[in-house]
Amino acid sequence: MPTSSIVSTAVLLLATATAAFAQSSIAPPARFTDPDRLAKIQRAIPAIDSTMREFASRARVPGIAYGVIVDGALLHVAAVGVREVSSNARVDTSSVFRIASMTKSFTALAILQLRDAGKLSLDDPAERYVPELSALRYATSDAPRITVRHLMTHSAGFPEDNPWGDQQLSATDEQLSQMVRSGIPFSNAPGVAYEYSNFGFALLGRIVANVSGMPYAQYIQERVLRPLRMTSTTMEARDVPASRLAHGYRLRDGAWLEEPPLPDGSFGAMGGMLTSAADLSRWVALMLDAWPARDGAESAVLRRSSLREMQQIMRYSGASAARLSNDLFLNAGGYGYGLRVSQNCTFGQLVAHSGGLPGFGSQMRWLPDYGVGVITLGNLTYTPWGGPMDAAFTLLAQSGGLTPRVPQPSPVLLARQDQVSRLIQSWNTTLADSMAAMNLFLDEPADRRAAAISRLRDAAGGSCRTDGAIVAENALRGQWRMQCATGALRVGITLAPTEPARVQQLTVSAMPAGATIGAVPVCRP
Repeated sequence: MPTSSIVSTAVLLLATATAAFAQSSIAPPARFTDPDRLAKIQRAIPAIDSTMREFASRARVPGIAYGVIVDGALLHVAAVGVREVSSNARVDTSSVFRIASMTKSFTALAILQLRDAGKLSLDDPAERYVPELSALRYATSDAPRITVRHLMTHSAGFPEDNPWGDQQLSATDEQLSQMVRSGIPFSNAPGVAYEYSNFGFALLGRIVANVSGMPYAQYIQERVLRPLRMTSTTMEARDVPASRLAHGYRLRDGAWLEEPPLPDGSFGAMGGMLTSAADLSRWVALMLDAWPARDGAESAVLRRSSLREMQQIMRYSGASAARLSNDLFLNAGGYGYGLRVSQNCTFGQLVAHSGGLPGFGSQMRWLPDYGVGVITLGNLTYTPWGGPMDAAFTLLAQSGGLTPRVPQPSPVLLARQDQVSRLIQSWNTTLADSMAAMNLFLDEPADRRAAAISRLRDAAGGSCRTDGAIVAENALRGQWRMQCATGALRVGITLAPTEPARVQQLTVSAMPAGATIGAVPVCRP
């Protein structure tokens, strides 16, 4: 092709890309590409049912309910066992269980609602909204004042208090105030470490009440549950119809002993909520609907960016790795806002929270990039859901339907791909200059890049052409394959933060036989 034609084509492509870029989202939403994805997921349901029934029998849980949520809808819900042992009343999918610490995500959402409304800042001193905290004696003279964010992320420096916290639900507002006035011991200085604190979330409930001007339970009912049509969800067991209430039990000497229901009080914000499988599925669907970032109408409850914020690690809590047989198992993560966020060798981002109180154990877990979540409810003290939850996600993965959304390239990335492919086919200085960011040929001179690409092209037999679509890591970075006469090249580009976006990084390498363009595994054995 004549040089003038190459230059004209480059200019035309750039103009077209710039116009398209201006008319469309900077980051086109990632999407699912397997048309059989839902059918594959559905094929895993019978095995999940078997797993859950076997677990309930083995762990001697009186009754369980569970559900699988896909793309904002409850794909499957089921129940096994009894909600009341004495009457042998069967649990069903409308039965209401206490979900304990899963309440914390509702409290966190309420705080973000108030933040988004301009009524507080997460970096405000918590004592601004809970005056009793102003007299708190800190462990060190250099300790920062506790902020709302510290409370949201379990990093206020308070000691872990699960056994103690379970028994505080009935405390009155005045009793909570008196606890604060009496002093709170510190296990760490604020802001330096993660340590799970029910007390901290009770204080967040007080902040919701003081800032909104209404009791915490009323605020949650009016501003969160009602808009989401979570009509079975409440903070008080007495509000649940007797025919739907799951009674809580513990095992002692092989027998089920009923636990008295814990009343709602000033600590309710840390663990007082009761709900059904159907209602809880709406909550998980709300969280999943925040992904991917995109244009369009927002939820009436909380904007998507704030929902995604809840599901990001805000306080790291550590990592662990272990090798079993030939497999490496990694788990790393921390706490977002009222939610745990982790990563393992199978999934890059997993959001979850469990809940345990005398008589009950529950868990919710979802994969934002996969659009899939699982919820489980049980009426046995600290029902151990970890194993069956792991098994459920393994079964979903084995179905072949558990695949993540695929990032989509921006129009300008596609235009730069075309230009770079032309350069690899036949280097042209004018075309190279038109697509290069100012650093590209300062980092490696153009003549050296051209010579290196020529050697790679010749070693692969020449006559190279683009083979397949670009695999985008994000809207402005991607890789693709170029098939040559006797070999293949891997080409990757990253665009610069300029408008229009030009190529700041370009890599070209020989591809081994059988190699593919794709994502790098999270971890390898």
